[in-house]
Amino acid sequence: MKASVGTGLKLASAFLCVLLLASVARAEVRPKVLSYPGDPPKRMIFIGNSFFYYNNSMHNQVLGIARAADPGGKGYGGTSVTISGSAMDWHNVEGYFTNKAMASYSFDENNNIVMTRREKLFDAAIMMDCSQCPIHPELSKVFTEFAKKQTATVRTFGTVPVLFMSWAYADKPEMTQQLADAYTTAGNDNNALVIPAGLAFARALKQRPDLVLHAPDRRHPSPAGTYLAAATVYAALYRRSPAGTSFRATIDEATANFLQTVAWETVQDYFREGN
Repeated sequence: MKASVGTGLKLASAFLCVLLLASVARAEVRPKVLSYPGDPPKRMIFIGNSFFYYNNSMHNQVLGIARAADPGGKGYGGTSVTISGSAMDWHNVEGYFTNKAMASYSFDENNNIVMTRREKLFDAAIMMDCSQCPIHPELSKVFTEFAKKQTATVRTFGTVPVLFMSWAYADKPEMTQQLADAYTTAGNDNNALVIPAGLAFARALKQRPDLVLHAPDRRHPSPAGTYLAAATVYAALYRRSPAGTSFRATIDEATANFLQTVAWETVQDYFREGN
């Protein structure tokens, strides 16, 4: 009789574990916004922190991929407004759009200044919070509040708000799903597209654990990490594969090809899950 009871308890425990795992899987947040609204953006502003400005700035790499994929295409441009360690509530986003000097000129490939005054400065604003803020016990509420505020602010200037899902620290892989859920929820709540860069990091490392996507501090991106994130931004905004692009930044061809493929597969899977 004791053996029977013990066996029954074990079976009940195992069944409970299965139910819990299943409920966790169903609880994963699915994106509601599945594509960039309107024409693909050509002028972008990246609003964030050092995750953006590492390795000569992510916006430069996104633009490099976009230009390489559209030979002869004109009108591409962008800038980064970053503060080290910043969260979304650190930024005066309205000020970036009302400052008439903002992005009024840029540098071309020959380092000549090109005047770029326009009625609308940017097509898209890609925004991120601090690397832990969306899942921090105290700061997650601030993330929710300012995701709503900043996306609304951006829209008043005719610009499309986009949220950038950041990646887990190298020694804390559990952050991947937590950040994915937090950013996807914020995107759903504010009708904003989410770029699944964090999921791309996890996919790449699962396939190639030897790949170094983080800087020595285990937080910031390595050159390969920035390139992967940029390729994911491109894939999400343009809904085109970056595979085969001639722009590779400082990454060797084989690694760049791998990262391009991972970026495209991640974007396809993320938005397919929304369907």
